[in-house]
Amino acid sequence: MQVDEATVHRIARLARIKVSDAEAKGLETELSGILDWVKQLDEVDTSAVEPMTRVVAQPLEMREDVVTDGEIADAVTANAPLAEDHYFVVPKVVE
Repeated sequence: MQVDEATVHRIARLARIKVSDAEAKGLETELSGILDWVKQLDEVDTSAVEPMTRVVAQPLEMREDVVTDGEIADAVTANAPLAEDHYFVVPKVVE
């Protein structure tokens, strides 16, 4: 897949990265190369491969679901500049 300069500038704008025209020329080649490599991965047959969460099969340890740090609302809001009824009070930002 070929990436043109307009696409590079669009990606940069979406990522909020300032890219000059000279840098965009170099990024065209790099991004095209990356997307070509990803396209090669589509050719690999993975139909017989099970999905995995990690390299080594390891069962997840289960623990009892118990609240161990509750009922400390006063301690949580103790350092707040302004708190009311165990909630942080913040200025209104939407009109």
